Amino acid sequence: MKKTSLLTPGPTPVPPRVLLAMAAPIIHHRTPQFRAILKEMYENLQYVFQTSNPVFPLACSGTGAMEATVANLLSPGDKAICVQGGKFAERWSEICKVYGINTVLIDVEWGDIVSPGVIAKTLEENEDAKVVFTTLCETSTGVVTDIAAIAQVLKGKDTVLVTDAISALGGMELQTDKWGIDVVVAGSQKGLMTPPGLGLCSVSEKAWKLVEDSNSPRYYFDFRIARKAYDKSNTPYTSAITLCIGLNEALRMIREETLEKVLQRHEQLAVAVRAAMQALGLKLFAKYPANVVTAVCVPEGIDGVELVKVMRDAYGVSIAGGQAQLEGKIFRIGQLGFMNEFDIITGISCLEIVLKKMGYKFEAGKGVGAAEEIFKEVCVE
Repeated sequence: MKKTSLLTPGPTPVPPRVLLAMAAPIIHHRTPQFRAILKEMYENLQYVFQTSNPVFPLACSGTGAMEATVANLLSPGDKAICVQGGKFAERWSEICKVYGINTVLIDVEWGDIVSPGVIAKTLEENEDAKVVFTTLCETSTGVVTDIAAIAQVLKGKDTVLVTDAISALGGMELQTDKWGIDVVVAGSQKGLMTPPGLGLCSVSEKAWKLVEDSNSPRYYFDFRIARKAYDKSNTPYTSAITLCIGLNEALRMIREETLEKVLQRHEQLAVAVRAAMQALGLKLFAKYPANVVTAVCVPEGIDGVELVKVMRDAYGVSIAGGQAQLEGKIFRIGQLGFMNEFDIITGISCLEIVLKKMGYKFEAGKGVGAAEEIFKEVCVE
């Protein structure tokens, strides 16, 4: 018998409590009962997003929410600044090009982050840019960007700040209103502990001016229609009923634990993973490591693709490999969502076993021991 452990940066494990909520008999979406669920879900989303702005649920993945954001904020020929420093950050410019947006690219070395000064300089050179597209946590590299500092650069300007928080929301600090982020994009399948299928967008009043002016084609993902339904605790079209019920249950769990403790838990797990990797003599890839995913350089002489495959297929422990030019060069351990210290110990133990089998030299148990030392210092509740 082989049990499975999911330590990828998304999808992440779904709590039994959420699965049970989703297993209840289906109800109709145009009923007072479901509107009550949506109303609670909207309020809970505002709590996690740390915003008083509406948060629209879209029946799609996070990429669909990214596309909806571009379609609703910009018109063909508009100018936007896109920060690129990883596989997922590149998606902003790819979507913009499809919609005929004039994109100004800020290319960042993978593993590094953009500085607020570069953002400021690019804005000075492109004062007509309507939007700056950023990424809080670049899932492909394990990097966290200082979005709060970037928001300060845009303070008082007409340019709208958009942040992809798909892998960060619910696992890392994100203060939408306090920092001044105009649009935050997220998905259900990562820190929100729900299966894939819901994209989420919070939209500020500043960004809403662009929504009203945009003439890009949009129908299903029209924020104007979504807002009318939102104001009535509804959705414009057939709701993803089961996913909304599951998401609301997951959000209840976050509120019960409190967002502060959730973020502390993720930080503790991340510190333990980093300590374990360094104890094994492995190098962290990200210069500014995120608390939701740890990217690790594959040691010389080890097949990174095979490492991920053996852990998954032989031992049932799923981590993620590198993408694009990083394929086979890094592996990524997710410490995100419904996870505690014993999930991390399991993942590190499996990694040690497979690395030993593949010929990497180290003292057995060194990584597990380093993680245990972290967990001894601060108990993860």
